[in-house]
Amino acid sequence: MTRLQIALDAIDEANAKDPRMDEGQPEALLYGTRMSEEANRLFPNASESLQIAARGQHIERWVLKRADYPEGRAGYLKWRRDLAMHHADRVSTIMGDAGFSEDEISKTGAMLRKEGIKRNDQVQALEDIICFVFLKWYFAPFAAKHPEEKVLDIVVKTARKMSADARTRVLAEFDLPADLAVAFEAPNT
Repeated sequence: MTRLQIALDAIDEANAKDPRMDEGQPEALLYGTRMSEEANRLFPNASESLQIAARGQHIERWVLKRADYPEGRAGYLKWRRDLAMHHADRVSTIMGDAGFSEDEISKTGAMLRKEGIKRNDQVQALEDIICFVFLKWYFAPFAAKHPEEKVLDIVVKTARKMSADARTRVLAEFDLPADLAVAFEAPNT
């Protein structure tokens, strides 16, 4: 078995313990599988570090609960930062156990912590994968539960995070209503 497969299997083993279920399987495990599918589709020649970061994006996400953080934007941002650190730490340990170098581990950790988004191609690739997974599997349920203005705000924020190539691909692959498509047509700001 390759070191890549050892790392992916270890991430899956951790995520299989998620008590939250989605489509009859642990939520984090399903999310990791979807992330890998999109990583392979969008970046067929992805580095091992990117493949691992995609699979481990939400490793053990359930252990840090949003409800344990203060309400409001500051509490939300603290929760997200703590999650990113947790994901990076867990994946770093798994990669070390699988025999990856410190450099590979460091690059993967930077991706999971979103360090250098818009400046680092690998970090940006992970963000593009995340956005595609959201749009493909999670956007419709989100939109059904929220008012139109909130949906538009999330679409604008999602588009802003994506690379120009990814936004162009979204327009080609998704049949978006005109009021949402415009967010992907605008230049990155």
